[in-house]
Amino acid sequence: MFVIIGAVVVVVCVFGAYAVHGGHLAVLFQPAEFVIILGAAIGAFIIGNTKTNIKQTLKGLKRALKGPTYRKSDYVELLSVLYQIFKLAKTKGMLALEQHVEKPDESALFSQFPNFQKDHHAVEFLCDYLRMMTLGTENANEVETLIDAELETHHQELHGASHAIQSMADGMPALGIVAAVLGVIHTMGSITEPPKVLGELIGAALVGTFFGVLCSYGFVAPLANIIKGVDEADAKYYQCMKAGLLAHMQGYPPAVSVEFARKVLLSTERPNFYEVEQAVSALPPV
Repeated sequence: MFVIIGAVVVVVCVFGAYAVHGGHLAVLFQPAEFVIILGAAIGAFIIGNTKTNIKQTLKGLKRALKGPTYRKSDYVELLSVLYQIFKLAKTKGMLALEQHVEKPDESALFSQFPNFQKDHHAVEFLCDYLRMMTLGTENANEVETLIDAELETHHQELHGASHAIQSMADGMPALGIVAAVLGVIHTMGSITEPPKVLGELIGAALVGTFFGVLCSYGFVAPLANIIKGVDEADAKYYQCMKAGLLAHMQGYPPAVSVEFARKVLLSTERPNFYEVEQAVSALPPV
């Protein structure tokens, strides 16, 4: 929603101010210039990215329009999941988690948290490390290193989208110059025409530079930035699980481990201590 609002503000302010100062909007409509700039930008994007990264970029555009995946209620649910898991492990031992880890879709524990259970990537991430713990992994430092490596790989895969869009934004002003130069070449072929005709041709050529810069800094670069921001916000969901798992491995009680997990969240989405306490108090016994 904010992406669309921002785009509307850019269009209204740029073209509205131009019209108010006496500019003729019809002069700015130069389809050939648009095709040169946008077509070359898309072509360069295809050249510079793998098939996988192109797919990731399309998914990134969807994330930019939707905003961050996780809300405060999702984090309350995640902290509740972690609390139930840690409580079960403390009271009945790590092996009690095995049935839930091996078949999370059929788990009575995970079924208490339907939104989390539907997030297959998050479930897989959590279950992989719980499985390692049930198999006897006890060194928290080694697990932390492994989690960091996995999150870095995941981070790199997601950020391919924002990097690709940013590269496109960086190239569009230069492509605008290309369109302008082609317009000037066309103008030079009409040098014997009267000043009115030459003025129109030169103006059309300059629209290329204008359009390239506007698209780059007004639309494409901000889009890359919002994709990056959304991805970084969503990464907190996994960092939350990481903090809780490491605290549990170091022997803290479930409530304390969950508090470790809660503290890594962004302040805008982080539930307070009492909200989490109320949520875990309402959970059924394990």
